[in-house]
Amino acid sequence: MLVGVPAEIKPEEYRVAIVPATVRELVARGHRVEVETRAGLGAGISDREYAEAGAIVVDDAGPIFERAELIVKVKEPLAQERRRLRRGQAIFTYLHLAPDRAQLDDLLQSGVTAIAYETVTDAAGKLPLLAPMSKVAGRMAPQVAANFLQYFHGGRGMLLGGIDDVPAANVLILGGGTVATNAAGIALGMGAEVSMAVRSPAAAERIVQRFDGRARAIVADEKMIGELCRSADVVIGAVLAPGAAAPKLISRSTIAAMKRGAVLVDVSIDQGGCAETSRPTTHGQPIYVVDGVVHYCVANMPGAVPRTSTFALNDATRPYVLALAEKGIARALREDAGLRNGLNVHDGKLTCRPVAEETGLPYMSPDDLL
Repeated sequence: MLVGVPAEIKPEEYRVAIVPATVRELVARGHRVEVETRAGLGAGISDREYAEAGAIVVDDAGPIFERAELIVKVKEPLAQERRRLRRGQAIFTYLHLAPDRAQLDDLLQSGVTAIAYETVTDAAGKLPLLAPMSKVAGRMAPQVAANFLQYFHGGRGMLLGGIDDVPAANVLILGGGTVATNAAGIALGMGAEVSMAVRSPAAAERIVQRFDGRARAIVADEKMIGELCRSADVVIGAVLAPGAAAPKLISRSTIAAMKRGAVLVDVSIDQGGCAETSRPTTHGQPIYVVDGVVHYCVANMPGAVPRTSTFALNDATRPYVLALAEKGIARALREDAGLRNGLNVHDGKLTCRPVAEETGLPYMSPDDLL
């Protein structure tokens, strides 16, 4: 199989989908790999390293999209990339289709087979390809919040961990999953006061046990979330509905009632965001202010640490890339129910139920198409 790795073109995105070690494995098994020149530079990987691993380094993405049977990326294909996709070809990447109707329509029209990292499941029903980037984003969130709490960024002028008898910042984390627990661990390590709003008593109990009672766990409804946000110095949005848009847990009125200079880090922004005032930003222009609340809504947070993120993501995706190349797309999907859960679009059909429910478009079961 010809596997193609184009350079990412999303603004300030420097991760790359495949590292030389995976190229070496693919080539050893008789496959060809084409990598766009400079695709790995942000992650500290040179064209020479790819070439030494057996890849063919090409000057631009055009030939990759034209020839590759499997395209492996990090972020969703942008409009100029989607125009190059075609029926009979597969793309394996993060898609986040629910809040992105333009991308969904283009993928359906192209006829491409689109497999989303974020909806692939393992034997336990967890999300193994979302987890590494969730860990990175979660660990980054308190660092980001600490930076933008500084006065000259519009923040409250607070040190996240406080000092001596001066209180630490009150950090509220919405969610209890991978992003949330990683964010809590870092925030606690920085000395913050941490509360986590979760949906069930069982989740609250897990949080308390995990952090030995150092993090406060609260079973919260919409009203309670509003009250907690109003008393917080930092809110980290870490909610996830796999494949679907993030629930809007923070209303405009709640934002208006929050402390001036409070910081919202909406890690859920790649699925539309969990606040009514959230909209995607970039690393180059990461923040904006609404009613005095600093909003950080960068949709590719792990792109700020592309070397760590690239290798962590590649470790998770490697077995799936090898299976797709070795078995062929259709057979690999048929034989692995977890990988099949990652199938979002196939041959002009929408095959992801949560996206269908979100958009109102017809859903077709992958089992009926493969």
